[in-house]
Amino acid sequence: MRALTLIALFTIASSLTLKKPQKVIFFGDSITQQGAKPGGYITRMRDALAKQNNTDYELIGAGIGGNKIYDLYLRMEDDVLSQNPDVVFIYIGVNDVWHKASSGTGTDADKFEKFYTAIINKLLDKHIRVILCTPAVIGEKTDFTNQQDGDLNAYSQIVRNLAQKWHCSLVDLREAFHNYELKNNPGNKESTILTVDKVHLNDNGNQLVADKMLEALLAK
Repeated sequence: MRALTLIALFTIASSLTLKKPQKVIFFGDSITQQGAKPGGYITRMRDALAKQNNTDYELIGAGIGGNKIYDLYLRMEDDVLSQNPDVVFIYIGVNDVWHKASSGTGTDADKFEKFYTAIINKLLDKHIRVILCTPAVIGEKTDFTNQQDGDLNAYSQIVRNLAQKWHCSLVDLREAFHNYELKNNPGNKESTILTVDKVHLNDNGNQLVADKMLEALLAK
């Protein structure tokens, strides 16, 4: 009996020791690329988990500057699926809208939705937990007078609809940023509240994204 008890204890201890953390990939553009650097939102999430002595997750950045939705689709096999992740955050859409004005490119709304749907389906087919994120801001004015607020609101709604349709978790950064700006941007500034240049995140922006994404990751 004692020998069996020792064997059982050894088996339990071994299983606990060998438990691998869930691999979490953040799939996106330059905002995510910067998020993996010191002070970025991914690094802040990693630090927050460490403070909680939470070793259940391995966080990996997979962001490339300038990427749009179809770039993510084209590189998802090499940069995401090949790593066999358990969870994937999709944080894309800013360049799909922003580049319409800045460089005459961008992505039409119908194509954005189709490519996004294809990515979600590929991930779900692999039984990967998918968390969608709405694009946050292209300009921080609170009264919706930023040049591309209309398109950004529309593309954010597409992401919300996809999250609902495919039963994915949602991090509504568009809403979170606007609510933060209403409280902290009384001067209606274009930038410097949560971004350095109307798009890329400053310390406050990175912290807000980290908080919202960590909340979604840990949600049961």
